[in-house]
Amino acid sequence: MTKRLMAIAILLSFRLSTAQGQTLDTLPAQNNYHFNYKALIIPTVLLGYGIIGLESPTLRGINSSTNNELKEHIDEKISVDDFSQYSPFLSVYALNAFGIQGRHNFKDRTIILGTAYLIMATSVNIIKNTGTVWRPDGTSNNSFPSGHTATAFMGAEFLYQEYKNVSPWYGITGYAVAAGTGFFRMYNHRHWLTDVAAGAGIGILSTKIAYWIHPFVKKTFFSKSTKATGMLMPSYNQGKAGLGFYMEF
Repeated sequence: MTKRLMAIAILLSFRLSTAQGQTLDTLPAQNNYHFNYKALIIPTVLLGYGIIGLESPTLRGINSSTNNELKEHIDEKISVDDFSQYSPFLSVYALNAFGIQGRHNFKDRTIILGTAYLIMATSVNIIKNTGTVWRPDGTSNNSFPSGHTATAFMGAEFLYQEYKNVSPWYGITGYAVAAGTGFFRMYNHRHWLTDVAAGAGIGILSTKIAYWIHPFVKKTFFSKSTKATGMLMPSYNQGKAGLGFYMEF
């Protein structure tokens, strides 16, 4: 338990110091990538709920009662969450393909998405590999946090950021899909409520950080003169959905 909490604390400290450091040292004042501490409130509350739930008897009791309530109303598992986790961020590319322009061009938004995914996936995997929380269905002890939910909320925040100036309904729809993904992770007995809350917090925070540090990432790792092409390839094998991504700059 101590190792897991230390890993979480280190990850949070790294994220906040990175975002603040980029604001002071590398981001021009006139751009829209500046650090805003208020943006941390919602993801921090969600992540905090999940972390506290690792030890709190009250929150663990809520986990159990929620799981038991869902058991009473489940006839069979629904695997929509294996696909819905990708829907929000894929929607950004679909909308652009239909001529609805978002905040960034293909290269910039893909760099941002790649950065967000790297932060999210690294965080989730480190915490999972240091954890001992058993899934509701008893299949493994890496339940905390929910990776599907983290991916979905990462994409929902990405969709919101890209299209908030076009219409807020794009972001609202993305978050509704993300919330549905989290619900079905519990419905299918793959995660507890605290797992889902923590995953949502990690996903949102990962995307916010990706936007804050984007000018630095682009300047440091990608040439301004290069053009980008890429391809997304969904996959499904032996009951597991996946998503392959190829990009060339």
